[in-house]
Amino acid sequence: MNFCQSRNEGLGLFRPLRPLITIERSHAVRPPTVNKVKQAMPAVMRVVVAFVLCGVLLTTSSGQQFDSGAATIRFVKNPEPAPDFTVRDVDGNSIASGKLRGKVVLLSFWATWCQPCLDEILDLIGIQARYTDRLQIIGLSLDYGPPELVNPVLKRVVQERGINYPVAVAPDDLQAKFGGILGLPTTILLDQAGRLVQKHVGVVNASLYETQIRALLNLRVAAKVEFFEDNGQMFAPNAKRVKELPGVDLSKLAPGQKEAVLRLLNERKCSCACRMTLAQCRITDSICVVSLKQAADLVSKISAETENQQSLPKPLAP
Repeated sequence: MNFCQSRNEGLGLFRPLRPLITIERSHAVRPPTVNKVKQAMPAVMRVVVAFVLCGVLLTTSSGQQFDSGAATIRFVKNPEPAPDFTVRDVDGNSIASGKLRGKVVLLSFWATWCQPCLDEILDLIGIQARYTDRLQIIGLSLDYGPPELVNPVLKRVVQERGINYPVAVAPDDLQAKFGGILGLPTTILLDQAGRLVQKHVGVVNASLYETQIRALLNLRVAAKVEFFEDNGQMFAPNAKRVKELPGVDLSKLAPGQKEAVLRLLNERKCSCACRMTLAQCRITDSICVVSLKQAADLVSKISAETENQQSLPKPLAP
């Protein structure tokens, strides 16, 4: 079975199955909620979640199976501009997102300890070679450690595997700009205008990547193209558009109460270390028990405050 497994803790969601080096994984990949979830979930369920998050199931971000012979590809309708960023690759060259306009950009968040990430590198090399002048793939590593330790290891991997696209370390602030990286590999597609149009968590069929890239380049594809509204599943700040959240029961609230709760859920940060708002965390990590409890507490608080106000005696008329 090809999913991330801890060497010391048993089954885990984001730990390495077979790390190549001793660099530890980034804390951003595995928030503290995972340990609590592991305790609450039966072993079989943990296996299913690990498969989904670590890329064994070849699915699109919408959960549909991809069949290159009869495919449907999906892009965000009216996409938002991707956050600006600048990183330095393993050779010290600066990569600025603003200079990539006019090309389709594929951001591959990965790590050397993530076997599914390593498995898809060969496919990414081939795709980059076929669309050299119109596509830019950037490998963004979540290997954690000081640059003097991480960069030489990444450079060695680049050389040994013949990677033909730039590879850089993904700093924490960059991960946060894209809503946090909750599983590896995570692949983000930007169109030629620098807008965020698709996101995949886990390994998908390489032909899906290529079909989506060809469509963004206005090349012929044997696939139907559909568009969907982004309500935070692609770009976390768009969670503000949502009127319902996974696991949060708003059905018993009056319209004014519901509006107040949604406003607070989009303002307050989740304490699970994801650095997202409660609304964003519920959308991107629906198994997070921390955001689930905090959201439920907010609902109860708003409901109780309203009931207390209604129970107060009305002032006597003069």
